[in-house]
Amino acid sequence: MLPPLIKNTDSLLANAKSRRDLAARRLALGCLEAALRAAEPTRIMRSILSLTGSKLHVKGRDYDLSRFDRVFVVGGGKAAASMATSLEKLLRDRITEGYVNIPRGAGSRIKTQRIKLNEASHPIPDKSGLNGVRRMLDILKDVTSRDLVICLLSGGASALMPYPIRGITLRDKQLMTEIMLKSGSTINELNCVRKHLSYVKGGGLARAAFPATILTLALSDVVGDPMDTIASGPTSPDPSTFASAIQILKNRKVWKIVPESVKKVLREGVSGKISETPKQGDEVFRKVSNMIMGNNRTVCTAAAEHAESLGAQAIFLTSLLEGEAKEVGIVISAIPRELAMNRTGLKKPTAVIMGGETTVEVRGNGLGGRNQEMMLCASIKLERCEGIAVASIGTDGLDGNTPAAGAIVDGYTVRRARAAGMEPASFLWKNDSYRFFMKLRDAIITGPTGTNLNDVTVATVA
Repeated sequence: MLPPLIKNTDSLLANAKSRRDLAARRLALGCLEAALRAAEPTRIMRSILSLTGSKLHVKGRDYDLSRFDRVFVVGGGKAAASMATSLEKLLRDRITEGYVNIPRGAGSRIKTQRIKLNEASHPIPDKSGLNGVRRMLDILKDVTSRDLVICLLSGGASALMPYPIRGITLRDKQLMTEIMLKSGSTINELNCVRKHLSYVKGGGLARAAFPATILTLALSDVVGDPMDTIASGPTSPDPSTFASAIQILKNRKVWKIVPESVKKVLREGVSGKISETPKQGDEVFRKVSNMIMGNNRTVCTAAAEHAESLGAQAIFLTSLLEGEAKEVGIVISAIPRELAMNRTGLKKPTAVIMGGETTVEVRGNGLGGRNQEMMLCASIKLERCEGIAVASIGTDGLDGNTPAAGAIVDGYTVRRARAAGMEPASFLWKNDSYRFFMKLRDAIITGPTGTNLNDVTVATVA
């Protein structure tokens, strides 16, 4: 039997104050465990890729490798190490050379022969990431129409693959990223700005690899799976513009505090002094295929199937959950409360599965993340409700600036907190949800999972 991916399951179950709460917690945590299993990159790669002779089969498409002189592998992301290993095991010496950027520490137990794994920083880019992209561009500089470039992308690749355009320093990109993350910007907004400050994002990598054939294999960490936003779309046409990047920074009220060099480049882009990112119809995309290998629906479906396997009523509500974490927490708490009133006709136990990614506008100086903040807010609305549990995690295992993946709450959470001298509203105000849940021993601990398919939230009624 495989060891649990949620490392503190026993203590999370021990916090239940009634038999019904225990049942609700067990069902919620079991669904999250199933979701994490389904998110494993090697499992996804094995289910999607196969090789027959010289033919590589990918989601109904075939690539005859005998027709290519060389096969190169580039890319980056939290799952890139596992993706590269799986691809190398499948293609072996058919790979000519490869270079992939991965999070620092992710390659300690992974050995590859043909594909070099380069460790870099996330979520704030660093020099190692920049040097890695420079090496990728060196590999691609003399590609021809008879070469195949396989690009591996997963959550975190935007930060792990920095290569600023002229006029922007790495420090400028670091400051811009920090400012936008604290402003509550969505990943779509952050990546729009990134694309217009980068040489490889927003279709730039496709331009660098032209005229080779490009096959991009992506694990989506973006709500709705827009290929132009995943990893900032290095091999995708970019529908956004310099003007839209400026508007995002103004809407988030950070235009005045981003580095002057960023303002200058974006203004020059609007005036036409700097070329726009390549758009739909550009010849660099003529031989590009972008394929989603796994996404949030993948993990939400696995969670729902687990609930059904236990005889529970499973409702996969959405994979498009977005919004301010505090507000979404209030909405989510209403769902199991309504189900508990027996007005829906649904049988119990019931598990409602939701996926997506919320945001947090940081006002305090505490430790926390979007999933923990959402659960902290939900706990206030769930006070004194019995037989209900709600749990939420990031599938990468790291929620915000904390080592926790998320948290679990029930009707006794607030009561236990006050008995420990903690007022939930005060911790919400300080964005200090991690300390709140660690003291209650209700923070969910998985450690880094090596992938990211957004967040999963499960609300259960026993």
